[in-house]
Amino acid sequence: MEERQISKAVIKRLPRYYRYLGEMLQNGVERISSGELSNKMQVTASQIRQDLNNFGGFGQQGYGYNVKYLYDEIGRILGVDKLHPMIIIGGGNFGHALANYDFEKNGFVTKAIFDVRPSLVGTSVRGIPVLMMDELESFVEKERVEIAVLTLPKDRVAEAAGRLVACGIKALWNFAHLDLDVPKDVVVENVHLVDSLMQLSYRISNYESGKEKEE
Repeated sequence: MEERQISKAVIKRLPRYYRYLGEMLQNGVERISSGELSNKMQVTASQIRQDLNNFGGFGQQGYGYNVKYLYDEIGRILGVDKLHPMIIIGGGNFGHALANYDFEKNGFVTKAIFDVRPSLVGTSVRGIPVLMMDELESFVEKERVEIAVLTLPKDRVAEAAGRLVACGIKALWNFAHLDLDVPKDVVVENVHLVDSLMQLSYRISNYESGKEKEE
């Protein structure tokens, strides 16, 4: 199949499709039309068909979509049909909160939390050990870690990112308010919480004027 560029807007919607389809499976739904899926997701049926056609379509005219099949296929596209070992850098309150979240159900297995404070040696969060940063390189190599979650202060995150890239990490989930400068073959997903709040503020300010619209 010819490789094609998928827009960021489509990629952003894929996890939503996956989540809604998973809920339908739990409720015993076997098939669904693009129109029915549209009502649940607040995305037009035409947009849903266009999105899915980027990957082959998956539907049958007059039948709609087989929920289990579509759920499995989107999971495969997203890469959550296999396990992704990851670590959390920063054992503070936010790092602890992320460690307590059950990412495993979507294929992301948190192997360890790393910190620099000796007082945390021997502690754990939900069975996930807290290790010292001087153990980082050997642990990443041994566990074949793919993803690092950065929950560090802004003034420490660039150094940590460089160290992680040097030891072979290929994906960074960055919660620090700093856009990282890393090699092009390293994938970075920035989550700027303040930016998200400002987007929420914009939506509140513009909702009544009708300026807001679905992407």
